Amino acid sequence: MTVVSVTSISSLQASIAQAERLVQQDQSRVNQDASRLEQSQQQLVKDKEDLAQTQTQSRQAQQTAPAAAPAIRLDRAIQNPPVSQQKLPAELTQAKPQINARGETLGRLINITA
Repeated sequence: MTVVSVTSISSLQASIAQAERLVQQDQSRVNQDASRLEQSQQQLVKDKEDLAQTQTQSRQAQQTAPAAAPAIRLDRAIQNPPVSQQKLPAELTQAKPQINARGETLGRLINITA
């Protein structure tokens, strides 16, 4: 028969209690890691979807991009005919009656005062 002392039983109980605490701590870390892994996997799926959508939009934008408009040559945009061909429109060449501050034409004012 083996003689078991109170000291050895207390020592065993303390070791078991410490081992149980360590197991609980490790289990808690495993649960936290599993939770972070699940969140990371969900974020990865979301990021992959976002990437696929962005790539699709990019391809569509490249396909539908309009061709660049041809460059405008300003030296040819304005034509200056020779002086002999330049004519003012008729409404600019005819003399128009002038109106003073009262709204009276100058010709009428001159006729009245003269």
